[in-house]
Amino acid sequence: MTMKMKGLIPMQQRNYYQPEIECASREQIRKWQDERLVKTVHHVYENVAYYRDIMDKNGIRPDDIKSVDDLHKLPFLTKNDLREAYPYGLLAVPRGEAVRIHSTSGTTGKRVVAFYTQNDIDMWNECCARAIVAAGGTKDDVVHVSYGYGLFTGGAGLDGGSHKVGCLTLPMSSGSTERQLQFMCDLGSTILCCTPSYAAYLAETVQERDIADQLKLKAGIFGAEAWTEEMRHDIEEKLHIKAYDIYGLTEISGPGVSFECSEQHGMHVNEDNFIVEIIDPNTGEVLPDGEKGELVFTSITKEAFPLLRYRTRDICVLNREKCSCGRTFVRMAKPMGRSDDMLIVKGVNVFPSQIETVLLNNGYTSNYQIIVTRVNNSDVLDINVEMTEEMFAGTLGQMSSKEKKVVDELKGMLGIYAKVHLVEPKSIVRSEGKAVRVIDKRNLY
Repeated sequence: MTMKMKGLIPMQQRNYYQPEIECASREQIRKWQDERLVKTVHHVYENVAYYRDIMDKNGIRPDDIKSVDDLHKLPFLTKNDLREAYPYGLLAVPRGEAVRIHSTSGTTGKRVVAFYTQNDIDMWNECCARAIVAAGGTKDDVVHVSYGYGLFTGGAGLDGGSHKVGCLTLPMSSGSTERQLQFMCDLGSTILCCTPSYAAYLAETVQERDIADQLKLKAGIFGAEAWTEEMRHDIEEKLHIKAYDIYGLTEISGPGVSFECSEQHGMHVNEDNFIVEIIDPNTGEVLPDGEKGELVFTSITKEAFPLLRYRTRDICVLNREKCSCGRTFVRMAKPMGRSDDMLIVKGVNVFPSQIETVLLNNGYTSNYQIIVTRVNNSDVLDINVEMTEEMFAGTLGQMSSKEKKVVDELKGMLGIYAKVHLVEPKSIVRSEGKAVRVIDKRNLY
């Protein structure tokens, strides 16, 4: 495993795809952002009636926005706006200039459809190429893309980034684990790209089959769902790789909005393409760096579907201190949860990542399920936790003791009581895409 170095990393050991951009001065980055923001505001006002109406209602003219300092004057955009404008209401170019769409799952309402011109795709691919090179990727690598393809952005983004770098690209998509492992071994995959839950599943399968010595993996680029540091270390240990985080969302472009470098002290936001803010999710007030709040992104280079001040609902912290990797882009922490889909149980905010931390610290796998019900007007929190084979071989007394220990530690972490059920290995359904961690049966809406 690569050891982290103190201080700046020697130039010959740094991995950059576009060093003149990734290591640009803060003054240059600000100049790019000022110019591109002004251009984008004029672009959407002139070409998107939905934006024009919102800005007019708020008394804002394009000329009011002269630099990033004026960004706060613009109203926020939310997923509800995107649903109202479905399908073409936010398209900012003639339809004949758009060459692709991607879409969210639409599980909570109308689908969100994002459009791309060829320039948009090229920009997105460059962002993903930066992430691959930051993870040590070169043209000599074999990039194994197990994110879903099709409407989902994961596969397309890392596939395009891999092509930009010049890697041999395996467009595996999700599922067919048997075939995944066969190609991984036969073709010598060196960089794995997938969701962290699927990486954990692959790692588990590799250990069961005792084929770790047949793998040539050196790195993994994992995103599309929340995961903890404990889960990262578990995957790294089992697959003998260094695991890198990547962040993105369909509304902004897809994976590659930000990415981790070898230092793994936050994800660098591609600030030449996106302006990032942290706000108080309740008041909308912009918060200073270092304070926890909701991530807000503004696209400043996209042509077909540029979003201004889009509320992601992800809870995060920003850090503008220079990274020892040499990159000058602001870093965002791993999202700590969501402002909209976090669980509120008995009046307490509960994030699945908190529960996962306790479980992994106690030697359990990342396979668990949270079930919330309401009995006699009182919330009930049940957590099914899958045991390892070694744990399952223990006595009933040992299992009861382990169960009580998890209950106590969860009470200390969450501040509320949770019923813990230790279940048999393999009894929780595995996911080859995003893991289904939470089942809320309360019918609160």
